[in-house]
Amino acid sequence: MEYQIDIIFAQTWVDTRLRYNSSSMRILTLNSNMVGLIWLPDTIFRNSKNADSHWITTPNQLLRIWNNGKILYTLRMTINAECQLQLHNFPMDEHSCPLVFSSYGYPRDEIMYKWRRNSVETSDQKYWRLYQFDFMGLRNTTEILTTTAGDYVLMTVYFDLSRRMGYFTIQTYIPCILTVVLSWVSFWIKSDATPARTALGITTVLTMTTLSTVARNSLPRVSYVTAMDLFVTVCFLFVFAAMIEYAMLNYYSYSIRRPPAKRQRMAYSALSMGRAPRSTVPMGNSLFWQDYDDNCLYECLDGKDCKSFFCCYEECKEGGWRKGRIHVNIEELDSYSRVFFPTSFLLFNIVYWVSYLYL
Repeated sequence: MEYQIDIIFAQTWVDTRLRYNSSSMRILTLNSNMVGLIWLPDTIFRNSKNADSHWITTPNQLLRIWNNGKILYTLRMTINAECQLQLHNFPMDEHSCPLVFSSYGYPRDEIMYKWRRNSVETSDQKYWRLYQFDFMGLRNTTEILTTTAGDYVLMTVYFDLSRRMGYFTIQTYIPCILTVVLSWVSFWIKSDATPARTALGITTVLTMTTLSTVARNSLPRVSYVTAMDLFVTVCFLFVFAAMIEYAMLNYYSYSIRRPPAKRQRMAYSALSMGRAPRSTVPMGNSLFWQDYDDNCLYECLDGKDCKSFFCCYEECKEGGWRKGRIHVNIEELDSYSRVFFPTSFLLFNIVYWVSYLYL
């Protein structure tokens, strides 16, 4: 990220060559034309992209010389500096943007930078243009940079910023939560209302896809997963799972109602001895199998129709083949989902917000 800052940069040093004897004029104030006639520190801003000094209506420079050789030189500048952001917690992230300056050619044994007490001050924040961040404070440090040309003193000012979540809450988080809740409406729609539930599922999936695209466009392209990416992805999985839930319900419900492809068996198990098969009644191009339930029941008890995890008959709860399996009534899948989906989504939100806001 690149940020812009308008500063008044002040430097003070002592040059014994500029001492003068005057009891009536202790401080000598000079205009900007005299700046080029004295020695100035070769201070540079190491993380700046570009910097401009202000020249309207006159050069914004101040030069004062004390009778003991002390010099004060101030300059107003606008600097575009670089700030490396770590967006793992985006949009609940906090950053410290540095402004680093040092001497360009003089090492530590020739020029030494020191902070004066309360040397860093900020203007009234009502004039600041921080639309996405809150200013938390600033701090200054002194470090030594070791290079092949020598050791240089690095002076750094850190601006601590905290991102405001209002925009992202309105644009991403609330729509994602409402879309997930909307996908749960299908659990209260009858399972035979295929067009309604399918249209609702597809609509919510496409909505989450659009929200995910918009969320990615609001931050730089990074290769790692951010907090917003995690939330949007989980919301998408919840919406997609709600659609898959109806696909499973529709498939197994159709499998229950569908007549068996083979004819009725001529030989019956011990439970069906003496029972004559019922006749079938033709209805258009299909057959209404009056004895379908009985046939499927016997096959189920024989272990031929219960190889899947789900089973549709209460009688199938018993038997050795049921060992290690859980009996799930497929017709009650919507009832299970009405409890499971809201509960799991609520638990996810609790863990998500506590982890990113307080841990």
